[in-house]
Amino acid sequence: MPKRVDHEERRTQIAEALVRVAGRRGLHAVGMRDVAAEAGVSLRLVQYYFETKEKLLLYGLQHLTDRFTARVGARLRAAGPDPGPRATAEALLLAALPTDEESRTFHLLYSSYAILSVTDEALAAQPFIDNPDAAEDALTGLIRHAQDSALADPGVDARTEAISLLAMSATLGTSILVGQRDPDAATGVLRHHLDRIFTPPAG
Repeated sequence: MPKRVDHEERRTQIAEALVRVAGRRGLHAVGMRDVAAEAGVSLRLVQYYFETKEKLLLYGLQHLTDRFTARVGARLRAAGPDPGPRATAEALLLAALPTDEESRTFHLLYSSYAILSVTDEALAAQPFIDNPDAAEDALTGLIRHAQDSALADPGVDARTEAISLLAMSATLGTSILVGQRDPDAATGVLRHHLDRIFTPPAG
């Protein structure tokens, strides 16, 4: 009796191969043939599951995002049963900093995908921007919740602060990748700004 193929498992296997080879060579230099070789499968099989390089890259990005979500969840569990909005925001932002091999790959490939989509119409047609919007909405909600609970400065604009924190996290991540500063210094900057926002009003 022929072995039943788990298609989702096979797609994940191919996506993980994409992440590994792109982490070594850069997303721009990766072709479907490279991914097939890394995964130990035929090019025809990769094409069967993804049809085009753009669809493969989008799936790989979603795979990275799922892994990032798991990292955030692990940080939150480590913070206790009720971490609160400040600790939740910190977990979200610090998980994206490239402090180990997995987070380095996440930051590198996510940034590369954004840059490539600027000049590649096929990539630009993919729904890349959905996940950044979700992170912005989540942070905005956390800040507003903290304000409603008197756990944050009521005078700050939650949406503007969320945008600023995400932009800061992305730029700090790049500064780590290029060796401008180390992870501890970048973490200190983010925590400084979180402390400024999530400071209860005096009295």
